[in-house]
Amino acid sequence: QVQLVESGGGLVQPGGSLRLSCAASGRTLSNYGMGWFRQAPGNEREIVASISRGGLNTYYEDSVKGRFTISRDNAKNTVYLQMNSLKPEDTAVYYCAVTRFYYTTSATDYQYWGQGTQVAVSS
Repeated sequence: QVQLVESGGGLVQPGGSLRLSCAASGRTLSNYGMGWFRQAPGNEREIVASISRGGLNTYYEDSVKGRFTISRDNAKNTVYLQMNSLKPEDTAVYYCAVTRFYYTTSATDYQYWGQGTQVAVSS
């Protein structure tokens, strides 16, 4: 069993930045691929970014490319999502998740999920 706890969400103005963290316990994260997803009201949960076990491979959803950066610190059992140049359309609940796969973009391939952290982008 893996427990995931997200933090770092909040209210930010357009153009601002936030850094989300996801701390894991129960297992060593270095054996797992990681992902960040988001879900806005009325929308399906969508992949934002994913990172492979060793961090060599990353994926970004088109709308966040060049603005968001996913990273991981396996020594701290933590994965991060640096979000810059935030837009109102980035408003959502953000979830981190763990997969047994090397890495994947499909939500159904992720076995463990955090409780989510709210990100609101508004002036």
